[in-house]
Amino acid sequence: MQSQDAAAQSPALSSPAGQAVDVEQAEAALVEHYPRLVRLAYLVLPSRMSRTRRVLTAHALVQRALPRGRSDAPLIPAQSAGRDGDPGYALVRLQVVRSALEAGLPLRRRGLPKRSQLPPLLPQVWGLTVFPRPGGADELALDQRLSALSGPARAAHVLRGLERLPDTDVRRVLDGAGVADPDAALAEADGIPDPYRLLESPEFDPCALQARPTDLLRRRRHLKAGVVGAAALAVCGALLSLPGDGWGADGPAAPPYAGNPAAQAALDPAKLTRVPDSAWRTSERTDFSVWPARGPLTGDRALLRRALAVWARPGEGVTSSATPGTPTGGPAGPPHLLYAGTVDAARVVVLYDGWRLARYAEPEEGARGAALDLARVDGAGRAGASAVVLSRSDGNVRFLLAPWVREAGERDLREPDDGARELPLEDGVTGPFVSEQGREPCTTWNTLELTDGTGTRLLTDLGELVPARLTTGRPGEVKDVSGEKARRTWQPYACSLAAMRSAGVRGVNAWAYAEQPLPDGDGRARWLCTRGETWRGTGARVLAQFHSPGARYGAVAARAEDVPACGARQPDVLAGVLWKSAGGTWYLLAAGSEGVESVEATGGVEGRAKDRLLSVRAEKGARADLEGTLEDGGSVGGLR
Repeated sequence: MQSQDAAAQSPALSSPAGQAVDVEQAEAALVEHYPRLVRLAYLVLPSRMSRTRRVLTAHALVQRALPRGRSDAPLIPAQSAGRDGDPGYALVRLQVVRSALEAGLPLRRRGLPKRSQLPPLLPQVWGLTVFPRPGGADELALDQRLSALSGPARAAHVLRGLERLPDTDVRRVLDGAGVADPDAALAEADGIPDPYRLLESPEFDPCALQARPTDLLRRRRHLKAGVVGAAALAVCGALLSLPGDGWGADGPAAPPYAGNPAAQAALDPAKLTRVPDSAWRTSERTDFSVWPARGPLTGDRALLRRALAVWARPGEGVTSSATPGTPTGGPAGPPHLLYAGTVDAARVVVLYDGWRLARYAEPEEGARGAALDLARVDGAGRAGASAVVLSRSDGNVRFLLAPWVREAGERDLREPDDGARELPLEDGVTGPFVSEQGREPCTTWNTLELTDGTGTRLLTDLGELVPARLTTGRPGEVKDVSGEKARRTWQPYACSLAAMRSAGVRGVNAWAYAEQPLPDGDGRARWLCTRGETWRGTGARVLAQFHSPGARYGAVAARAEDVPACGARQPDVLAGVLWKSAGGTWYLLAAGSEGVESVEATGGVEGRAKDRLLSVRAEKGARADLEGTLEDGGSVGGLR
């Protein structure tokens, strides 16, 4: 940032309406909001930088954002939109946005580059590469969409979502940061449909970092090269021996840093576990451990070694993701090979180590862009081990199915009366499955219908490596969605499955727990509870939904996470909603499950029902607390 005297001469900082901020006030705001400012810089910086440089640059830009000197720095009116009205924060934020936009500009052939365009001198981390923790498929998709935007458009999206600024203040901040056309930046940012909540993801937190060693062997060779000339010849020989596609034996993996015999055995393609094609027919287990190795590249030892090495040591050029609660370390011993082949212009390997699935993918042509996805699948039974995602391309998904699956189809959950579209199978791999889950407006929700010797079930793609199983029924007595009645139960609530994405969900159950006559003779409404159980056991997501007569979609009345309600341990559930009758009268409606004997509302609305259904007149926007009494004398609170 310019010195105090120079800044006073700048037209952008000379507004008499501006408020003065001294350097101590700016420093206090920077220290207090440092993690948010670094996240802001990281999101605005272009993703073409390596993740390590992007992290260090974000920290450097924020640390250089203080005004120089001890005298006061004036503020322009655009800066008054600070966090909680703090002008010091607004001043620092403006400088962070300005320098992050400058850092994303291409270098000019003539003239000196700006300081923000050069690699940061400080901070530096020697001997390690650092990068944020990987997120899920949604975060990866958002990062790709942001990378396609111009720098000003990225800044507009981040200021809207992370800073919660209205467009008027966003326009002013962009103008203060030197953006020539803020309106065009806002219009371009409108093209991103993703929810702003993803901006708070650990994927974009440069203050919560993972560390990996840099190239240890290269550092060692450099030290020896100054003493022994033969070391230099050995390095040249190693470079000349690289194959034509630019990858060595371990591909884009980081260098090995452990000599443990078990760890080394886990990297040997010859020791991969392979089971006979018919093992699942005689085994008492029906999970991933009895899947045979399929695909035309199961004999490609170089590909398998790269997949194993990247799993153990993902390098800087590898895009990694893991479902919540999934450890990212390599296998403890030789894993089980499930698939190796070419799918949609990528070479794909799927491995299983007894409780995790690992999917490695590299481009069929070229030597960059490898990806590694990990997912927990411990405790998977026949239904949970039915399918694995092999590839995602242009909204289409291909699955690798269990050997016991006989038929596969694609069925729209929003149209329960329509038949399923058959998916062709070749060596267990399905044809393209159209997955447009999460798009607005939600007009379709395609599910994967699988038929085996035990019946038919539906699985839904939630953007992860393993699709989630759909069921219906009272907790503890759930059944697969296999008939028209079960599909009709799910029809109004299919789009609510978007709330279960990227959470490591293994199955979602829908339970219609109550029907309620509506006041003023407006018919009968249904109450339904959906609960998404996770592979890790914690973090279950629960939604209570209300479906009024004639409505196309169910309305989410309450939601909670990591609670026992609506589950096998505690099936009882109670929820309420404000509802407007056809005559224009507002009511508080509440319903409990069968174990609820009475319901009471307190707070903004007062009322009591001697059964599990409550209907009380209310004012628009009123809020109430619900409490239900159970048959055994216990109580249940309203789901929030």
